[in-house]
Amino acid sequence: MLTGLNHLTLTTGDLDRSLAFYVDLLGARPRVRWAGGAYLTLGEVWLCLSCDIPQPAQDYSHVAFTIAPEQFAHFCERLRRAGVTEWKHNRSEGDSLYLQDPDGHRLEIHVGDLASRLASLAQQPYEELLWLDHTPSTTT
Repeated sequence: MLTGLNHLTLTTGDLDRSLAFYVDLLGARPRVRWAGGAYLTLGEVWLCLSCDIPQPAQDYSHVAFTIAPEQFAHFCERLRRAGVTEWKHNRSEGDSLYLQDPDGHRLEIHVGDLASRLASLAQQPYEELLWLDHTPSTTT
């Protein structure tokens, strides 16, 4: 049985540029590097940067990273000053900044978690929403 997410691998066409982005700008911890890639960690997330020809998704597929609410505004301002490309404006629960990495992979910096999203859905359900696990209490 699967127990969780093991790691994320993103293709990069320029390892030095991607390392600078993920380490210096996003704050990832570099673990190892070799000719064809690098392993980093962001909190509990293991991220592999793999050298190849990037072909980032052009649909809504993206990787979301968690940030504490009190750090969100300052962190986003720092990213914007660095000139990141934003690919979407937030319209859902919780503060989010949607940006692209240097290879065009879509990322999200998000305040909140699944519990806050489900609570939001209890108040304002998506069209044709069907609760599969349980219906959360609408009282807090």
